[in-house]
Parts: sequence; structure tokens; C-alpha cells
Amino acid sequence: MPTPTSVRRFARYAWSVLAFNLAVVLWGAFVRATGAGAGCGKHWPLCNGEMLPRSPSLNTIVEFTHRVTSGIDLALVALLVWWAYRAFPRRHAVRLGATLAGLFLISEALLGAALVMLEHVARNQSSARAYSLSAHLVNTLTLLACLTLTAWWTGGKAPARVGRRAAWMAACSLGAVMILGISGAIAALGDTLFPSLSLAEGWVRDFDPAASIFVRLRILHPVIAALAGAWLAFYAVATAGRRPDLRPRAWLLLGMVAGQIAAGVTNLLLSAPVWMQLIHLLLADALWISLVLLCAGTLEPAPHLADKSM
Repeated sequence: MPTPTSVRRFARYAWSVLAFNLAVVLWGAFVRATGAGAGCGKHWPLCNGEMLPRSPSLNTIVEFTHRVTSGIDLALVALLVWWAYRAFPRRHAVRLGATLAGLFLISEALLGAALVMLEHVARNQSSARAYSLSAHLVNTLTLLACLTLTAWWTGGKAPARVGRRAAWMAACSLGAVMILGISGAIAALGDTLFPSLSLAEGWVRDFDPAASIFVRLRILHPVIAALAGAWLAFYAVATAGRRPDLRPRAWLLLGMVAGQIAAGVTNLLLSAPVWMQLIHLLLADALWISLVLLCAGTLEPAPHLADKSM
């Protein structure tokens, strides 16, 4: 059985790996926003056919840095999986979370390679890029969820049999944020490929039948954000009412929703500068993590029920 000291050390490491993954995700968004995704050409895992690019351009440095940090991430998650199997017994939830994190990190790398080799990067405006971008986004969110749960489950919490209502509300909430994330990724791509100098100019483009599909789809993101925000607010308040022990996490989720809406409005008013896009994404990932923790809590037995079962 793991000792309290080994559990604390593993938990610190697991949360650190999650934080590093957030940094990798943000750098990947920077690669997309700056159009540096083609900095290494169509080559993968090599960069322009070389292990270490010589006399690289700025775009090559940006893209190569993302690949290096992704490689470091593979090593960190591999250690996480190894440590989980060494420190925790069979059928422990931490083992499951770490294993899934490892699998989704591998698929993350493969999806990233596909983006490069299919040239769904830089100024590519094909509709196929929307599908590959969406698949990459869903995989990234799932990876972050697995890493979050791996760290959380070190505290001895584990999912239990719960009512259908709690399960479907959690599933709807997670699904709503995934859909919101996909619409946000497509909107961000539209901002990158077809930047607007002002809010008025962007508004006119959104309703121009001749505009790119990426531009015309941008208008859906605020609508989906409003609907998803309303649902998450309801979910947080309802959960806080049923489970007093989860109120801190519910209020955290509410705060994240408010912060994300404020960031989205600011991003819109400023015509989506790169730095604001990164802040918007960071808050989106923080919202996702807070939602995963709240959902995990609803799938755990309430303290009074756990006491009765002892």
C-alpha cells in the first residue's frame, strides 16, 4: 500500500504534469495564432528534414519549440504512468487515470503529426482543417481531464455508483463545454486566417455570404457560449444545493464561467489579438478542469453516505 508521503509526492508530481500540459497547449495555440505551424515543413518528427534545424526562421523556432516541449511531455507522462503502477495497487483509480492519460497523449501526438503532414496548418483554409482541429481539441480536453483525475484520485477519492441524474447532468455539462470548445477553436482559426481591424468590420464579414466558412461560423460561438454558460450556472447551483460538500467547487466553476465570459467579450472587442486569445484559452482550460473536478465530486458518495457505509 502507498504511504502518505509517497502519495503526497505523487500528487505534487501529477499536478505539475497537468500544469506543464497546460503550458504545452498554450504554446500550441500560439503556434496556430502566429501561423507558425508550417515552420518545420511537412516533416514529422524531423523539422525540415533535420533533427536540429540549422539557420532556422522565427516560425521554425516557434514550431520546433512546441515539438521539443511535446517530447518532454511524453517523458513526463511516461514517468507518471510508471510511478502510478509502482505506487498504487491493482484496480486503483490512479492507475486507470494515468493509463488513459498516456494513451490520449499518444493520440495527441499522432493528431499533431497528421495536422503537419496533411498541411492543416499556417494559412490552410480547407474545410477539412475544421474537422482535424476539432478532433485535436476533443483529444486535448480528454487528456487534460485524465491528468486532472489522476492527480485528484491520489487523495483516495474514486467514482462510485450514483444515480442516473448525477451521471447525465455531468455528461451533459462536459459535452456542452466540448461543443463550446470546438466552436471557439473554429472561431479562433477564423480570427487567425481572416483578421478584422475592428468589431464593426468583423460583424459585417460574419454575415457576408461570400466570406469563408470559418468567418461565417464565428457568430455561433457567442450563442453557444451563452447557452453553455447558462447550463453550467444551473449545474453549479443545483449541485451546491444537493451537495453542500461540493459548494466550493461549484462556486469555483461559477467564477470560471464569469471570467471566461468577460474574457470572451474582451477578446471580441479587441478583435482577437494573440495575447488575448491565449488568456481566453487559459481560462477555458481552467474552466474545463474545474468542471471535471466538480463532475468527479458528484460521482463520489456524499460524506454522510460514506460514513453510514463504514
